[in-house]
Amino acid sequence: MGLGSAKQITLARARQLAADARAALAEGNNPLSIRTTTTTTPTFGEMADDVIEALSPSWRNEKHIAQWKMTLAVYAAPLRPLLVDEVTTDHVLSVLQPLWNKRPETASRLRGRIEKVLDAAKAKGHRHAENPARWRGHLHHLLPVRQRLTRGHHAAMAYADVPELLSDLRQRGGVAALALEFLILTAARSGEVMGARWEEFDLDHAIWTIPAHRMKAAREHRVPLTDRAIKILEKLRMLESESFVFPGKKVGTPLSTMAMAMALRRMTTEHVTVHGFWSSFRDWAAEQTSFAREVAEAALAHVVADRVEAAYRRTDLFEKRRELMQEWGEYLELDAYANSVPELKVVSAQ
Repeated sequence: MGLGSAKQITLARARQLAADARAALAEGNNPLSIRTTTTTTPTFGEMADDVIEALSPSWRNEKHIAQWKMTLAVYAAPLRPLLVDEVTTDHVLSVLQPLWNKRPETASRLRGRIEKVLDAAKAKGHRHAENPARWRGHLHHLLPVRQRLTRGHHAAMAYADVPELLSDLRQRGGVAALALEFLILTAARSGEVMGARWEEFDLDHAIWTIPAHRMKAAREHRVPLTDRAIKILEKLRMLESESFVFPGKKVGTPLSTMAMAMALRRMTTEHVTVHGFWSSFRDWAAEQTSFAREVAEAALAHVVADRVEAAYRRTDLFEKRRELMQEWGEYLELDAYANSVPELKVVSAQ
């Protein structure tokens, strides 16, 4: 009785099939007659694809989905042809060890994703053994413990220097420069700005409503718009983009993720980041205004950590935030270009 090609059947799987055949024979059954021609056990690759398909509707970020697909297709490639009940600790180590020290963050995420796939296989009855990708009490003993990352704050520009930066920014033109200024004026995240669509804006009432599926906290967020922010939007209307407010080079695509970062890099020798303007705004609000902390936190769309406080908060403090953002806009208007928007360049997405 053949057990299959050695190119497709691992030694561990062959031993299991042989044991099953002997057990059938011991019970008086012919293993050849009861053996099915096809297996109902999926491969690791098939199970991984099923898990991604099942979970992706709950992931709001397309980049997150792409990362799952890439890591499980490329880094976990040796596991994909194996049946899910064949995957052992040695198999998992073979894909993790080459990355563990060179790319520790990637390796850690890959391990977690492999563990997720194998847990799903066990939940569906395709595996019965312990999960070989489990960290605590298992791989913890076989791989060096990663040093906990020191997650510092994003490098931020001092708020006193932001008006001068905007003065320079307004002379440059281009969609990336306008997007960066708009981000500073609204204290929004880069992803929220790049993905902004025209239907989200009510210019008559100076409100930008970001839908829940585009917010990190999965909750709709209203942003009051200053006069300067509205002038930027009116200028961008001239680009006749039907979808994205800040369009990219290709029709129907948003501004690239690096466009604002590159615009900032060309303007300053300081080590600052686009996200760091959140801190600039927050420091200014705390040190230069009398607005309550809750107003500034609401402007940044921060979730209230205290559950009791969150339960009793019935408003998004919009009108107070409008006053705050108006003061922020006035603070930034310390240059001669306050009421003008530079001519847009053809290479708008660079």
